[in-house]
Amino acid sequence: MLVILAAGFAPGLALLSFFYLKDYYGTEPLSVVSKAFIFGAVLVLPIMFLEYILKAENIIMNHFGTAFLSAGLIEEFFKWFILFYVIYNHVEFDEPYDGIVYGAAVSLGFATLENIFYLIGNGVDQAIGRALLPVSSHALFGVIMGYYFGKGKFTDKNKHKYIFLAFAVPYLLHGTYDFILLTQEYWGYWMLPFMAFLWWYGLKKAKMARVLSDIHASQML
Repeated sequence: MLVILAAGFAPGLALLSFFYLKDYYGTEPLSVVSKAFIFGAVLVLPIMFLEYILKAENIIMNHFGTAFLSAGLIEEFFKWFILFYVIYNHVEFDEPYDGIVYGAAVSLGFATLENIFYLIGNGVDQAIGRALLPVSSHALFGVIMGYYFGKGKFTDKNKHKYIFLAFAVPYLLHGTYDFILLTQEYWGYWMLPFMAFLWWYGLKKAKMARVLSDIHASQML
């Protein structure tokens, strides 16, 4: 069990540390980051229940619905909801890059507990594949979501647009990710370029958030 817990936690904590340590202006309190991580983990149980109901009652009966409604819509909406209602107005969310940290924390909290449950059911030999695909993709969905939250909070115009994009962009990416897994017999040939794009896009948004924080810090002087 200790091996499963270590394998389940390791990729999420490693990815969260990567984005956390790039926060140069007033590193976020670990207590608040941990709170975001825990909130994300708690989401696993109600989301698993909702997804089970949708499947058991045959409410969603095709791959498109599973990818874009059962998985993408429900999971990204709940993560968006936590970020908006718990983190967005928090006093510690005081620069654009903070959205990256908190977005990654919520997403990786969810991905970590989901990962542990999966490894308990399917064996620790699945750990590397889980780290490379579901855990890292959740991290990047969270980074992208956090970028738009940071952009929206610290801009004077189009705030509602960025809050909407904070949900819409990760939702579409998440749905596409699941659709590839569910519909492509040789999904690896499609997943490799998709994950390359997702890493490029996520790191680009993190870099853009860093620039926005630099501008924000200079305006505060």
